[in-house]
Amino acid sequence: MDLRKLKKLIDLVEESGIAELEITEGEEKVKIVKGGGLSVGPASAVPPATPTAVPAEPKTIAPAAPAPEAPPEGHVVKSPMVGTFYRSPSPDAKAFVEVGEAVKEGQTICIIEAMKLMNEIESDASGTVKAILVENGQPVEYGQPLFIIG
Repeated sequence: MDLRKLKKLIDLVEESGIAELEITEGEEKVKIVKGGGLSVGPASAVPPATPTAVPAEPKTIAPAAPAPEAPPEGHVVKSPMVGTFYRSPSPDAKAFVEVGEAVKEGQTICIIEAMKLMNEIESDASGTVKAILVENGQPVEYGQPLFIIG
């Protein structure tokens, strides 16, 4: 397998939230485990995966670090699917909602693209948008908090 392909696969695993990736290409099989290792070789020569212990890196504590800001309280609108989060219907269009705007239950507040399909996500509560927790174009996971409505 080409070394550039391996590097690209490793980068893909690092950037995404997946923990493990396994690809078979002809006689070659590659298994990349995040925090684990990399196996390359003929399909018959790959041993079954075994858990590996990874030593923890020592953490340094910054002196007198300010306490992180507590998120606003209110109703949390969560992602109903895995995909890419978009605040507007197109790149040059105005965002569906902004912080401080009033929303009604059933109002479209964002789009999540999943498998090349654009899914309009509606608010499941009425109130005022207190926080938008995801950046435009960022990948989101199922159940990930998107908005806080108060």
